[in-house]
Amino acid sequence: MLSRVANAIYWMNRYIERAENYARFIDVKLALTLDMPEGTAEQWDPLVRTTGDDAVFAERFGKPTKENVIRFLAADTDNPNSILSCLSAARQNARSVREIISSEMWEQVNRSYLTVTDAVSGGRFMQNPQGFFAEVKTASHLFGGITDATMSHGEGWHFARLGRLLERADKTSRILDVKYFILLPDVSDVGTPFDNIQWSALLKSASALEMYRKHYGRITPHQVVEFLILNPNFPRAIRYCLIKGEDSLHAISGSDGGTVQNLAERRLGRLRADLDYADIGEITAQGLHEFLDNFQAELNRVGDAIFETFFALRPVEGAMTKGDLQ
Repeated sequence: MLSRVANAIYWMNRYIERAENYARFIDVKLALTLDMPEGTAEQWDPLVRTTGDDAVFAERFGKPTKENVIRFLAADTDNPNSILSCLSAARQNARSVREIISSEMWEQVNRSYLTVTDAVSGGRFMQNPQGFFAEVKTASHLFGGITDATMSHGEGWHFARLGRLLERADKTSRILDVKYFILLPDVSDVGTPFDNIQWSALLKSASALEMYRKHYGRITPHQVVEFLILNPNFPRAIRYCLIKGEDSLHAISGSDGGTVQNLAERRLGRLRADLDYADIGEITAQGLHEFLDNFQAELNRVGDAIFETFFALRPVEGAMTKGDLQ
């Protein structure tokens, strides 16, 4: 497969997953706002800081009000990571590989982009934000299902799955960071009904509440963190994403799983192994924010290695130079 094609498929899926997860970020904040104590409901700046776009936001909007933050993360075309920008980039990537992906995949990407564009131009995304973000999440789910059902599960499909899972792992870690490190107003709230409401809202934002209750029953912060980081079977848990992502990376590289052939496999394998042997007690003792911050940095290094291994342009060995032709 051409590196250009693989790159487009990989990033098309990352952008669609990113749009879905930005919808999840804002949705959990909106849900928490309903139960926030007086004086904390308008603290929207932590949401922007956690996405890593705070510098761009400050330049564009200044004051982090509810309306400004939602507009920036959902509809600002000058923010390359807004929902609208992500779906626009996904559509451009899909158009460039229309001969590789199925027609149903292209139609779903196009439909998602047009739906969001219409909601933004008509202002509907601000009038009914919960409904808008639900549409974004549903559109992403449809695209994932269509991809699995209509695309041959070969190299291209594995690049699609790898991109989707790495993006999901990163954003699950950030959703956890929003709650644990930023949104809790005061240490005295830990263990209170308000604290439990927040953890419940966080699980809902990851579509994890029902599966968590089947696994653990009662909601406790310790077990929520364990479920979303270390569970090997839940599709939005970080460890699950790395396990399945590594499977796809081995399939792309042609390795048998017992060996590594490139830097991307080595870095992702090491990160996955760290989680295989991690203990939730050690994670919380280290500090959850510190653990998540380090994880995000290591995951970025995995992304860099994937680019260098599969997508970066390199001179062809033995190619003739201008001097050879003279």
